[in-house]
Amino acid sequence: MAVSYKKLWKLLIDRDMKKKDLCIAAGISHASMAKLGKNENVTTDVLVKICSALQCDISDIMEIILTDDTDD
Repeated sequence: MAVSYKKLWKLLIDRDMKKKDLCIAAGISHASMAKLGKNENVTTDVLVKICSALQCDISDIMEIILTDDTDD
């Protein structure tokens, strides 16, 4: 399985926000934002902070992509 944050990027565009604006509003680090940009795993705390700042649900910012990897 893989994680995709495409929904987050679309939401930021819709709200006319930059990644830097989200970092400030959510109180997350630039390192966490870089991980999000690479579709890497981040802590649940980071995701909750983003959802709180954007007043949305976690399903509004991310989705799980099923892959054929056998090493899950």
